[in-house]
Amino acid sequence: MASRLEARFTVRWRDRYPCLLDKTASTPFDRHYIYHVAWAARVLARTNPTLHIDISSSLNFCSVVSAFIPVKFYDYRPVDLRLSNLSSDSANLAALPFDDRSVSSLSCMHVIEHIGLGRYGDRVDPDGDLKAIKELQRVLGADGSLLFVAPIGKPKIQFNAHRIYSYEQIYAYFRDLKLEEFALIPDRPQDGGLIAGASPEMADAQHYGCGCFWFKRPA
Repeated sequence: MASRLEARFTVRWRDRYPCLLDKTASTPFDRHYIYHVAWAARVLARTNPTLHIDISSSLNFCSVVSAFIPVKFYDYRPVDLRLSNLSSDSANLAALPFDDRSVSSLSCMHVIEHIGLGRYGDRVDPDGDLKAIKELQRVLGADGSLLFVAPIGKPKIQFNAHRIYSYEQIYAYFRDLKLEEFALIPDRPQDGGLIAGASPEMADAQHYGCGCFWFKRPA
């Protein structure tokens, strides 16, 4: 057996790479980061924009969506990601490089909760998230779509990782926009995966749920 194996591969002690914890009953995954990008991709499949602008969301999301829709990705920390139909640049979410009401398709997912906490090298600012939200609303055009995702439940700051918002906080912060759709990723898998049309009460009952908001600016 050893001689047959060695004819196909080198087998050396120094190349050992033991993986001892992967024998699980089911395949594990990060519920927030699988479900929320799946939700967002499905919205974009419906809206089918000619160009989508993303601010600091999942690179997996932008990479996959760019196979079908041109995507421009912006982040506080530039990324060297080279794919057709995908471009990237640096941007400060508190001062976006776009004219007022100039973006028709926009996403900012699992980002706002970090702004102003200094986690990624940005300046500590207790109202950094509010300034960023104001910018997202400023640049969103008439009849434009904004896909916004943030942790949801009982409001708190877990410094310097993230904030958790209530449903009503997010709804109020985007008062100038119309809520087209809301979906919830609850804490417990047994409560569901991605729950479309979840109630505000269910959202606020979470410890660290994931709220997916599709906002539109009235034409």
